[in-house]
Amino acid sequence: MSFCLTRRCAAIALPLLLTACASIAPPAPRHEAQGAPQAVPVRPFHDAVDLSGRLSVHYQRNDKDEALHGSFVWNQTASQTTVTLLSPLGQTMAIITATPAGATLTQGGQPARSATDVDALTAQTLGWPLPVAGLRDWLQGFALDRTGKRVIATPQASHLRTFDGWQIQYENWAEEESSPAQLRPKRIDLARYTQQAGDVSIRIVIDTWQAH
Repeated sequence: MSFCLTRRCAAIALPLLLTACASIAPPAPRHEAQGAPQAVPVRPFHDAVDLSGRLSVHYQRNDKDEALHGSFVWNQTASQTTVTLLSPLGQTMAIITATPAGATLTQGGQPARSATDVDALTAQTLGWPLPVAGLRDWLQGFALDRTGKRVIATPQASHLRTFDGWQIQYENWAEEESSPAQLRPKRIDLARYTQQAGDVSIRIVIDTWQAH
């Protein structure tokens, strides 16, 4: 898989982050995703999916803006999620594994770190929050809204605010070759404020998708 991972900061906490000149504006709320067919329904939820794509993050560290670009591989089953982050040369830089029993994060040349909460583990280790637990649903267009109700994003209702404070904007959709035709998210923008990393914006572009 081709990969480009960069960052824009002098202070470096992880080998995953490289110097970059990049920024991501927080997603602006909209009611429709650009270019999406309006009459095609989103696809049903799948417990098991494999996908890959690109990741861009903007956050703050020590009152300084930081930005990075990367790519990822996402493998999900009903009982486990594994996220692999890759270097510009295709090397594995971090592997995050989450199960109902807990989570581990492994980086090259370092001991594995473990925690009961995968999102707390990623935020502490990466220096910015990667909401792995929520993304199990969000990558397929599902979420729990501010009241805890399960909702499904559509091109007509593409902006969601989750119960834990994330704003989700589904910017683009991909049409599956199925009968009947269905949609899956293509580009997802996430934003929220955190005490640790200030205003955080994450852009996810899904390039490949396989449901099982």
